[in-house]
Amino acid sequence: MNLSEHHYRVNTIWTGNRGEGTRSYRGYGRENEVSAKGPPLLLGTADPTFHGDEDRWNPEQLLLAALSQCHLLAYLHMAVKHGVVVTAYEDTAVGTMRLNADGSGEFLSVTLKPRVTITDQLMKYTAQSIHREAAASCFIARSVNFPVNHEPVVMIAEDAQEHA
Repeated sequence: MNLSEHHYRVNTIWTGNRGEGTRSYRGYGRENEVSAKGPPLLLGTADPTFHGDEDRWNPEQLLLAALSQCHLLAYLHMAVKHGVVVTAYEDTAVGTMRLNADGSGEFLSVTLKPRVTITDQLMKYTAQSIHREAAASCFIARSVNFPVNHEPVVMIAEDAQEHA
């Protein structure tokens, strides 16, 4: 087994054929189902701007989710490595996508805004600084061609309870 390579597989099935296929731009649905061995079915669509269903996940949201989750997992690993005890972590990821004149589009940037709660005031600087290490080791962020920015906030557990 080669530990330097990992392979992933998902199946995507278009479920939006309303009987006439793609005869017209507005004549078909953008609904799709994404599946993989193990996790539950993911219901996908296009962004509502592109005639998708707002009650389903769109690829742009999934990209943000992948970046946010990857940073979370890398950060938690770095926290253990540096002796920072994290008791809570919440992130709000925002991204900017541009539509081009030719109909294509691309993300210009994503900003992650993690709010991390730790137990020890003396580790606050370390907790803040390891976001850089987490960002550098996040597989997804290293794979995209746009900047992934970070605006982290670190709180101490007792302070966080006072603000709740």
